[in-house]
Amino acid sequence: MGLMEADRFVPSAEETGLIVPIGRWVMLQACAQMRAWRDAAVTDARIAVNLSARQFRDPDLLRTITDALAQTGLAPNCLELEITESSIMHDGEHTIGILRHLRDIGVHVSIDDFGTGYSSLSYLKRFPLDGLKVDRSFIKDFPLDSDRLAIVQAIIVMARSLKLNVTAEGVETEHQRGVLEKLECDAMQGFYFSGPVPAEEIERVIKTFSGTALEASPALPFR
Repeated sequence: MGLMEADRFVPSAEETGLIVPIGRWVMLQACAQMRAWRDAAVTDARIAVNLSARQFRDPDLLRTITDALAQTGLAPNCLELEITESSIMHDGEHTIGILRHLRDIGVHVSIDDFGTGYSSLSYLKRFPLDGLKVDRSFIKDFPLDSDRLAIVQAIIVMARSLKLNVTAEGVETEHQRGVLEKLECDAMQGFYFSGPVPAEEIERVIKTFSGTALEASPALPFR
């Protein structure tokens, strides 16, 4: 069927349960690639791996993560897990236990697509998290749309008060980048910086934007 986007195959993988073994493979490949980049002197970078709701509920999740780190020799602080708001809202105490364990070993955890789910301030205070990723829907037509501008500004101020880093998704123009920088957004990702590129080109992309608020988004099967 050729190249298939994630929004086509992930729902099927979730329904059949295949997302769990796929997720194990993804985690190992992501850690191996990040270790290779670190060995190539790409420093001060983390690789972000998305976790689906089904994966987050997998009882072997913590073992999957620790095994991947151990097999590749990757330092835990080089790995970031991105989970959706809806994924962490079920079984709060169990979720807190998982997040605390991940924090204890040094793995970073961020809320992906923030603003599209529950967006409950109570869980941001209750759960041990490291950051938020503002959904691209808020960046679209930003900053020309005053409502979206106000929302993004509020998210950044709120996150800063909670000591959470903020990443803006879907940055495509210099104007968007400039406004987000003025709002003191911690990091950005989007086609303004780079389209998807093969793994071997990531080092060049990172060096090109060295010193800017950049989160590289490689076109790898585990993005």
